[in-house]
Amino acid sequence: MELKQVGQGETSQPAGPPPELAAEIAEASGRLASSGPEEILAWAAQRFGSKLTMATAFGVEGCLIIHFLAKIAPNVRVFNLDTGYQFPETLEVREKLLKRYGLEVEYVRPDTTVEEYERLHGGPLHGVRPDQCCHDRKVLPLRRALAGYGAWISSIRKDQTADRGQAKVVQWDAKFRLVKVNPLLNWDKSAVWKVVLEEQVPYNSLHDHGYPSIGCLPCTTAVAEGEDERSGRWRGKVKKECGLHVVEHSDGSGI
Repeated sequence: MELKQVGQGETSQPAGPPPELAAEIAEASGRLASSGPEEILAWAAQRFGSKLTMATAFGVEGCLIIHFLAKIAPNVRVFNLDTGYQFPETLEVREKLLKRYGLEVEYVRPDTTVEEYERLHGGPLHGVRPDQCCHDRKVLPLRRALAGYGAWISSIRKDQTADRGQAKVVQWDAKFRLVKVNPLLNWDKSAVWKVVLEEQVPYNSLHDHGYPSIGCLPCTTAVAEGEDERSGRWRGKVKKECGLHVVEHSDGSGI
């Protein structure tokens, strides 16, 4: 089995939404821009129904959104992109959420196991070609997982990265060609943790040990006091995003 390079052989399709949907997205984004996460999620659940889904990496923001969904729309499908490289502590969060909310997060996995993938490439790619590894083990599985859905929920915050700073509460996702809903976009870290602690939301224990942002084990390190919260992701590299939330132009080309 030969794996393609990032972007190789992907079909070019119109990236923009139909005019009617574009107008609806603009209206909803403007109306909900200053709304709280629960109001945003309630709108998304009412608007998209069974065509709404959520991807979570089991970070504290994702756990908080699941906490809200358990009250507002408990039947929304929630899934995790299980790359095969996640921390054991991250996988434990799935069981914590199941016990607390009765919500079983689905695992979405790549076509190859870690062993198969590394054998195909003569070893792990995460240290030498991290963009390729993220593309194969996150972006492509997400694209499959979103097929047939009208909207997906993410847990990004505007203050995390430059790409995320350009996001809107409701937007068109040109990369995956559906609506993207970002209910925590305008919250900061302190606002998230205030609710998590007050309402005893289950969260990843690594957050208590210097890991404010948690990705795959080989590509995530603890963060020292005073460092940016995402400085432990791909430490020593310019890379700060796995590719799921990178801004794309309306023609589908990446920024």
